[in-house]
Amino acid sequence: MKDNATGASPERHGDREEIARLLPAPADWDLPREQYLRHKDLLMHHIDHDQVARTRPARRLLRPAVLAPATALVLACAVTAGITLTGSDRDPAGTAATRAATDMQPAAALLNRISDATETRTGLTVRDDQFVYTREKGNGADLTSGKAVLGPLVDREEWIAQAPGPLRTLGLIREDGETSRINAELGDTDGTPAGLGRPTYRWLSSLPTDPDKLLAYLYAKTPDEESRERDQEVFERIGALLGGMMPPRTAAALYRAAAKIPGVTPAPQARDAIGRKGLGIARDDTRYGMRDEWVFDEKNFAFLGSRSYLTKDTTYGKAGTLLSSRAELEHGVADEAGRRPADAERTQAESRS
Repeated sequence: MKDNATGASPERHGDREEIARLLPAPADWDLPREQYLRHKDLLMHHIDHDQVARTRPARRLLRPAVLAPATALVLACAVTAGITLTGSDRDPAGTAATRAATDMQPAAALLNRISDATETRTGLTVRDDQFVYTREKGNGADLTSGKAVLGPLVDREEWIAQAPGPLRTLGLIREDGETSRINAELGDTDGTPAGLGRPTYRWLSSLPTDPDKLLAYLYAKTPDEESRERDQEVFERIGALLGGMMPPRTAAALYRAAAKIPGVTPAPQARDAIGRKGLGIARDDTRYGMRDEWVFDEKNFAFLGSRSYLTKDTTYGKAGTLLSSRAELEHGVADEAGRRPADAERTQAESRS
């Protein structure tokens, strides 16, 4: 991408121009799910530079069509500990800590149950010369007006190359009948290799399945933005990995690793982009006033989708304003980009890990 994708002068003329400058060129698509993290960091750096971070929850929302698969939802349902401590000699801080610890227990238990169910599934395997296919619905908020304006739900299909790389063309994306290339990550002039920024099936298979070792790896490898809370960065990184095809043991390990991140809570009212109610797992980004939420099927614990929304009033909207949402509908394995998988190579999202 050029220094200024819009061709405008690098001199700033306000938020609208700066956000437009950061947008990718419209001809092609950047890497979905993982690439949004890079855009998020760029914009958040701009936000911190302007010293208005606490009122600018503009992460991952630079390009709703790409970023919607990253997360979204409507209003948080507060999870209370259900414990009443009596007596005036109790330390308020200790009470808050007790409640936080109590909230963590059901979240960890739920993620462990999801992990157990996932590990027993039989998943499709993927060769290096194939493409992972995903069909989903999603939407995201446009912030260019200074307010979060939620776009309509969009049908999306993706074909992600599994070759180790580095690759300059990572696959194809089809939205509302229009097909475009998915480009390598910004700055990868020689192409993007398989890895945390482009998680192929083979690379995912190489990750440690011990939750403690996997979590240590994610903390070490997840890009660190100085202004961000580290636990939130890793939680979001795990969320970015969900939704694609991966070995069941890897998926199970990711859920158990997420259970160990401080601040993870249940979200009883979780729904995906098409309204499917499920079991929710969430974590709040207290600095930017946002919540990321994952949604799982209540019966078989399959990953259904995700959503994100504001948890406090900001210049972009009131608490509860939906920022993005995603619903996984189908996945499979294709021999070439742009070609839908055969029935034997595809499965409904509700029955997968």
